Amino acid sequence: MHVYANPARFLKIARPLTAWLGWAGGALIAAACGYGLFLAPEDYLQGDMARIMYVHVPAAWLGLGGWVGIAIASLMQIVWRHPLAGIAARAIAVPGALFTALCLATGSLWGSRAWGTWWAWDGRMTSMLVLLFLYLAYIALGQADHERGGEGRITAIFGLVGAVNIPIVKFSVNWWNTLHQKASIGPRGSSIDESMLWPLLAAALGFSLWFGAVVLMRMRTLLARQKVEARLRRMAGT
Repeated sequence: MHVYANPARFLKIARPLTAWLGWAGGALIAAACGYGLFLAPEDYLQGDMARIMYVHVPAAWLGLGGWVGIAIASLMQIVWRHPLAGIAARAIAVPGALFTALCLATGSLWGSRAWGTWWAWDGRMTSMLVLLFLYLAYIALGQADHERGGEGRITAIFGLVGAVNIPIVKFSVNWWNTLHQKASIGPRGSSIDESMLWPLLAAALGFSLWFGAVVLMRMRTLLARQKVEARLRRMAGT
C-alpha cells in the first residue's frame, strides 16, 4: 500500500478509477434494482414487501463494511503512519453513515408491515443505531481534530475502538432472540431462491462499486483542500 503513499501517484490512478466505478456501479444498481423491483418473483410469505431487500441488504453491508474500512485505515495510520490512511478513513465516514441511515430507514419501513411497528429495540436494529451514532461521532471528532491541526491519531484510535460494535451487529441475531430474521446467506449457502439471489448480489456489487467511487471522490476533495490550506499557510507566513 505504500506504493500509493505519494498523493500525486494516487491521484493519477484515482481520477479515472472514480469514473469507472461510478458508471459501472450505477449501471449495476439500475439493472439489479429494476429487475428485483419489477421482474423478480414476489416472496411467498412477505409478498412484494420483500423487494425492499434489494436496497436494504446492500445498505446494511456497506454500513458495516464502511466501518471495517475505517478500522483498517486507522490501523495503517497508527502503526505504519501511511500518509493517505487518515484521509481514506475520513472519506469513508460520510457515505458509511448515509448507508447506515438508509439501512435503518428501509428496515423500519419493512418492520412497519412485517412486525406492525416502525421501531423495536431489537438486537440488530439497536446495534445498527449505535453504529450510526459512532459514524456521527467519528465525523465530528475528525472535523474537530482537523480544525485544531491535529495528526488524527485520536480519531484513528476511535475508529479502531468503534470496530468492537461490528461483530455485535453481525452476530446479534444469533446471540439473542430477536425479531430480526437470521442471516439468509452464509458459508453453507443461501436460503434465498436463485431468481431473487442473483439480482440481490448484483445490487450489492453495484452499490459497493458506487460506494468506492464516492470514497475516491471524497479523498480527492480532501487532498485538494489540504493543498489549498498548505498554500494559504505559506502565503500567510511570507
